[in-house]
Amino acid sequence: MSDIVVRVGPIAFGNRNPIVAIGGTCAIETEELTFRVAEHLKRLFARLKVPFVFKASFDKANRSSMKSWRGLGVTKGLEILGRIRERLNVPVLTDIHEPAQAEWAARVVDIIQIPAFLCRQTDLITAAAKTGKPVNVKKGQFLSPWECRNIVDKVRSAGNHQLMLTDRGYMFGYNNLVVDMRSFVIMKGFGVPVIHDATHSQQLPGGLGAATGGWPEFVVPVAQAAAAVGLAGLFFETHPNPARAKSDGPNSIALKDVEKMWRTLLAIDAIVKKKNA
Repeated sequence: MSDIVVRVGPIAFGNRNPIVAIGGTCAIETEELTFRVAEHLKRLFARLKVPFVFKASFDKANRSSMKSWRGLGVTKGLEILGRIRERLNVPVLTDIHEPAQAEWAARVVDIIQIPAFLCRQTDLITAAAKTGKPVNVKKGQFLSPWECRNIVDKVRSAGNHQLMLTDRGYMFGYNNLVVDMRSFVIMKGFGVPVIHDATHSQQLPGGLGAATGGWPEFVVPVAQAAAAVGLAGLFFETHPNPARAKSDGPNSIALKDVEKMWRTLLAIDAIVKKKNA
């Protein structure tokens, strides 16, 4: 099957194309912080000559505890993402949790994302696909890579071929995730761009009881291994002070460390893509 290239403005997501960065804060905590991170990443990736998409969530609907902070909500969150897209002139990605949110998000963002826990929700996937926007679906921790063929079929059934698949590992016992490098190869076989979620794959889901833990020290080495497979993009979450992040701090990359991580990833990507070419 020939590889599809998903285009987002001037950015081309393709497994044989130069790797694309998708990064930002886990959640929109404040407008000031979100702009600060987005501006920093835009400058960094412009200097590195890496295509860049900013990401942030307006609602964290799958938190471990009822007491967990969820976000600013769909209305305020999309307003902030819209201002980032307009003022900084960067493509924006966000996730949705209900079919009704698809149209709202499509008016503001460039890529609609389906969270891993919701990757089998047919109505949600088809609602996102019917907007005509590129759709990024995260493979659930409970799903085999072969089953992602069903996700591809659902999106295409709505007349949308602008689909990407993201792997964030699979459950290995309780509260632990492992990245299976074979998953990337299998999902690439469906002819769609494949992305590695570098930070969520190092979560310990529910590992702190009422919150999720993580292994931040493994984010970079596993990302390097994933890049060696030859991927369309790499997804990561970052924060100026991960210890104080309101969501997913234990597995986020410190903002000051993003450049060092990406310089190595770019070297690996260049070698792999040159060899494949």
